[in-house]
This record gives sequence, structure tokens and C-alpha cells, in this order.
Amino acid sequence: MNLALTSVSAALFFVFSMIAGVTPSNALEKGDWLLRVRAISISPTDESGGISPDLLTAGLDPQSAIVPELDITYMLTDTIGLELIAATSVHQFEGTGAIAGLGDVAEAWLLPPTLLAQYHFRTNSKFRPYIGAGINYTISYLENAHQSLEAVLGPTTVKADNSFGWALQAGMDYDISDKWFMNIDVKYIDLGVDIQLNSRGVIRNVAVDINPVVFGIGFGYRF
Repeated sequence: MNLALTSVSAALFFVFSMIAGVTPSNALEKGDWLLRVRAISISPTDESGGISPDLLTAGLDPQSAIVPELDITYMLTDTIGLELIAATSVHQFEGTGAIAGLGDVAEAWLLPPTLLAQYHFRTNSKFRPYIGAGINYTISYLENAHQSLEAVLGPTTVKADNSFGWALQAGMDYDISDKWFMNIDVKYIDLGVDIQLNSRGVIRNVAVDINPVVFGIGFGYRF
């Protein structure tokens, strides 16, 4: 969590340092649409508690992933926008504690569509910083146990639940033409899942706090 807050704080500091308060000729306007494509790095900042009821000294550590992301922003006013983010990623879960020697023991795909309300600062340059806050709903699917876990527990099915969370964002667009721009963006997403392991009818449960910092870089088009 400290790493996440530090990263977001640094991004916010950078955003505010770009604010000049003068409206340029290429300022955003009400009714604009912004379409962005990014490459994002999803870096979890937390891990799980114990696996109950009988593996309380063991846990699952979510691993990082790099995937493409698509988002679209609609400007409600000249400065206020709504952004919808869509990306999906597969995350490996590494065993910790009593099962640390097993390496990656399971995986799950996560689809966390995120809706953010943004404030876009008006500046006197091609730099257009923004900040945002919103909510996400994480959908888990295609969960699997790895052979390393099944070698210890026997045939195992994995089920991760869906969950709601909140999100914070800071970023910046840089105009390279009237329509095209570059983008950098960082988000912190409150994301946790409850995972159930079913090994031949023996049910084990573990709560995993992923809470990733998501850093992205890419291009956008304004229309």
C-alpha cells in the first residue's frame, strides 16, 4: 500500500507541476471524444492472508502482468470527462509460507472495467494533465490450479469471486497534432478477490488483496 500511495502521489505532483491556468487553442471542449490505446504494467502491491482452514501459514502472492488497454473518454464539459477503461490480464499466484517451494500454484484472468470521473487541467502548452477517481467491478474467469499445487493437494479446482472497488488516476496527454496525442497514465485500483480451492471435496479459502498500481503509456485520438 505504501508503494501504491507513493507512486500515485508522485504522479499527482507531476500533474500539478504542469498546470499553468491559460487556455490554449487546442484545449479540450465539451462533446470531445478521446480514444486511447496503451500498454500497461499491472503491479500488485499486496498478497493474501492464510489459506483456511488448515494452511494458515501458506498464502498466494499475485504476480505482475503486462497487457494492452483500451479506454475512451467523453468530455461532459470543457474540463470534466468520463473515462471507461477496458483491459483483461492473466495473473499467476505464487505460493508463500508453507507452500513457498511450489512456485506458481494457480492462475486467474481478471477483467476489471473501470469508470472514472476526470478533471482535465487547461494549460498554455501541448501538455494536458488530468486526475480522476472512480469505481471498478472485477470479473474473474478461467481460473486454474497448476500441477505444483495438485501434486500436494490432489486434483484441485480454483474459483475466484467478482468484486467492487475504487480507483484513483493521474495522467497526461501530449498533443502531437490537432487530433493525435501521446499519453502516460498511472492508476491505483482497490482490487481484492476471495479464492476457493476445492481439492477432492476439501474446501479451502483465501482472501487475496491485489491492489495494483497500473502504469500505462500509449497513443490517443481526439474526435
